[in-house]
Amino acid sequence: MGIFKKINFGLRKTRNNMSGAIDNVLDSYTSIDQELFDELEEALVMGDVGVTTASEITKRLNDNVRKKGLKNPADVKDEIKDIIAEMLEGGEDMGLITIPSVILVIGVNGVGKTTTIGKLAASYKAEGKSVILAAADTFRAAAIDQLDVWAERAGVDIVKHKEGADPAAVIFDTISAAKARGTEIIICDTAGRLHNKKNLMDELGKIYRVIDRELPYSDREVLLVLDATTGQNAVNQAREFAKIAEITGIILTKL
Repeated sequence: MGIFKKINFGLRKTRNNMSGAIDNVLDSYTSIDQELFDELEEALVMGDVGVTTASEITKRLNDNVRKKGLKNPADVKDEIKDIIAEMLEGGEDMGLITIPSVILVIGVNGVGKTTTIGKLAASYKAEGKSVILAAADTFRAAAIDQLDVWAERAGVDIVKHKEGADPAAVIFDTISAAKARGTEIIICDTAGRLHNKKNLMDELGKIYRVIDRELPYSDREVLLVLDATTGQNAVNQAREFAKIAEITGIILTKL
């Protein structure tokens, strides 16, 4: 099953639940009025869309209905689909051109960062690129061993220190190794830092500064990994991590 098919399959339950709720609202009306918009907004919020986003969707929907002169509630669903698709546009491929380029993978405990890194490494290796992993999750028991297994599976290099070592030192040594070997892609694992733990967030900031200092002109992606079941708490996580790293992409796991 391809990656996009997996995403589509994983989101099926959420999509069906929300679609069903919207259908229930539309089926209970014979005309379009403000009460319909209010109920649609409530259905979106209950589907964990988020208050701000749900409000924006219904605002655009209201505008579209007026402009197009729609009268039948059945026509509203396609408008909602178009609005959501429009709001989700604008994604870009990762632009990793320089040698080396860096991918820093961040996120809270248990979201699947290490597994994601293994899959990224295997994907780049399959494209013929040279990859080195930085085992900078030195806090979680067996994290280094787990990444070591992924490195072996993917056939890529890895730099690791002993458990409890300074993560920033691991990043520094990995960058040095990549420079010496001409490695194209550096992928950095990090500990599962809880976004409300200041000392751990400060450590991540230190890692970011090392990359900034050692590879100031290299292409860089900072990927925040989120559990797809997290809901609106993901917004809080992203906000906190964005304070110390410029997030360029999000990876959803557990779909």
